[in-house]
Amino acid sequence: MNEQTGPEAASAKHARNRQNEVEQLKTTDSLPEHKGAGGDTISIMMVEETKTKSSGGTARGFLNRMLKTKKLGKKHSSESNPEHKGVGGDSISTMMVKQTKKSSNGSARPFLNLTLKKKKSDKKHSSKSNPELLDFSQNLELGYLAEASQQLLEREKCLFSSQSSAKEVICTEDEKKGLRKDYETLMDHLKMAVHDSFNMENQEMLRSAIMAIAQQEEQDRHWEEAAEESPCWRPMRCRQIHDMIIKEVVEVRLQQVNEEELDTDVLKREVVQIGSVIQNDLLQVVNHVQKCYSSDFNVCDMYAQLYHQAFSTKLKKLLQFSVTGEDYRFILKQINNYPKAILQQDELNSHITIESLGALLTEEDHKSLEEQYLSHKEKEVKTWLSNALKLKEADWQANKKPELIDEYYFCNLALDVIAVIDGAIKDVGDFLGNDKAQQMFLQMGGFLMSYKNSVEEFLKCQQTNMAEIMKAQLFNISKIRERIEKQENLPDEMKVAWLSIASELRDSSHSYFLSPIHKELKVNYRELWTPAWFSKHEEIIGKLEATLNEKIHSLKGLHSACLKELLSQLHFEVMIEYVKRMLKRKLKLKNKDKQEAAACFLCQDSDRINTLFYTNGSEKEWLSVILPRVSEVIKEQDPENLELEICVLLKHHPDLSERQVCQLLQLKNRCPDVHMVRECYHQSTKNLEDSEPTPAFFCHVPGSISLSFFSCFCTLPFFRLNEVPCRK
Repeated sequence: MNEQTGPEAASAKHARNRQNEVEQLKTTDSLPEHKGAGGDTISIMMVEETKTKSSGGTARGFLNRMLKTKKLGKKHSSESNPEHKGVGGDSISTMMVKQTKKSSNGSARPFLNLTLKKKKSDKKHSSKSNPELLDFSQNLELGYLAEASQQLLEREKCLFSSQSSAKEVICTEDEKKGLRKDYETLMDHLKMAVHDSFNMENQEMLRSAIMAIAQQEEQDRHWEEAAEESPCWRPMRCRQIHDMIIKEVVEVRLQQVNEEELDTDVLKREVVQIGSVIQNDLLQVVNHVQKCYSSDFNVCDMYAQLYHQAFSTKLKKLLQFSVTGEDYRFILKQINNYPKAILQQDELNSHITIESLGALLTEEDHKSLEEQYLSHKEKEVKTWLSNALKLKEADWQANKKPELIDEYYFCNLALDVIAVIDGAIKDVGDFLGNDKAQQMFLQMGGFLMSYKNSVEEFLKCQQTNMAEIMKAQLFNISKIRERIEKQENLPDEMKVAWLSIASELRDSSHSYFLSPIHKELKVNYRELWTPAWFSKHEEIIGKLEATLNEKIHSLKGLHSACLKELLSQLHFEVMIEYVKRMLKRKLKLKNKDKQEAAACFLCQDSDRINTLFYTNGSEKEWLSVILPRVSEVIKEQDPENLELEICVLLKHHPDLSERQVCQLLQLKNRCPDVHMVRECYHQSTKNLEDSEPTPAFFCHVPGSISLSFFSCFCTLPFFRLNEVPCRK
């Protein structure tokens, strides 16, 4: 065909251009939200258009065409796509034209790039904030495990809701396989989330995982109750798998403290470290992990039980390797401290059911542990006490002078012994209770016997510093006796026996100091209640006082309590010697004047001797009334009143024998009336129940004195045969 020229050709060209514009307008009106052919926005189309131009080309031509299109379909565009408006209500295309005009090279490329970046960012943000808009893989990738689980449940519901034909069954086999594979993928992500429970950055994913587990558990129950055959992946048992993973998590966290060597020191170190890990982990579970769980999981008790079992296993292993008392003590201490230091903390106590955890050791193992510990502790205490005594014996043999502290000689043996026993009682009591702890005090009996034997052997020796050493031993004896008296839950017969041993030990020590004093006082004793005493009373009693003062001052260096006790004993023995000399009847008081004078001297002697001892610290004040009461019998002349005075004396001193009463009456130079004396005893016996108990005195006065009257007075009357023996 020949090519047209002239006006006809121009007219044809104009018609073609017009037709192209109409076609373009139709295409533009048919695009919703200004999308391109590939679903891209107008901005993307403009970028592509620009790329097709020459190297210096722009998108201006395309923009102009779009503006023409916009004028024709402005109303449609504004209503259908309001989000593509400019700042002033113009379309994005208009804004791009304005931006292009501002550009130095007339290009809209910078604006297009910014627009594309913004749209990509908006799309990503919209996906994260709305997991429902994501597919299964995207939810897994972003940690939305509950949403991913729900998507699989919906697919499962659709897939198994109905299968009306064989063709549909065949078509769904691939879907079943795909769904099963997706469930396996979901399970892997759930496991990873639970494995990472202690990661603080993983808490949101863990919370979502727990929700997914709850969803799957509900679906398992649904299929258990359903009449139809369940899918091959049901039941999934997510909760059971979760519990197994939690156990693995605990094992992994405790593996960090395990060491290759197996000996008691290593195991002890591991036990301590495990306790620290348990404490920190349980606090983290309570403060963080449990917030990701619903209450029906009871996650705090779950972790506490697993850690409790792990701690128990480690203690049992340590028990197998333990051979010393310290090992047993360590295990008991851990058992005792574990609930107090870890489980009963304020932050944990309200979240953990301690009663449900059970014992760390079996009853048999725990009983064996207690017996082993108690046996080792008893041997340990016994060995220590024996060694301590041997060290002191070595000091005695070496004639080592004890230390002088606060003006008295001090020995730390008793204090150390008491400290060891009391420490053992406390130690055992903390782990085994007070009843078993008191068994430790039984070691005192064995030590006391050994100590008594050692002191008695030492007293047979002659050492330079013997007096100082014995003064220190009196301090030890007093402390041991005090401790025995204070001990509770000690059988009475055992306490009496031990106190008797301590008293014997004290008396033998007292004898060491007092025997030499009495030996020097013997000269003064011999002058009492003799004619010389009656004629030179002031001189004789003065000599006795002077000698006593001298000997009392020689006892310095004793502990104050021990000195009082020793002086009280000396006071008692001096009074015994005085009465003994009086009952020897070396002096005959033939008339009333002599009897009254002797009674007066007797009271004076009593006052001076007792005052001397009271001044120096004696505590036997009751001795001051004995001689004045005797003086009343000596000076009384009337027979009836004499009988009353004897009854009064017997009432206060029931240990006074008939023989001694007769000796008193013989001082008055008269033969005792046997019937009168017996009547006095009969009357005093009736009044014994009404009188206060008085310390024994007269029973300690020697009775080897021959009497010139009937031998019936040499023994107590029949009604006093059952009298309790006297005591110091």
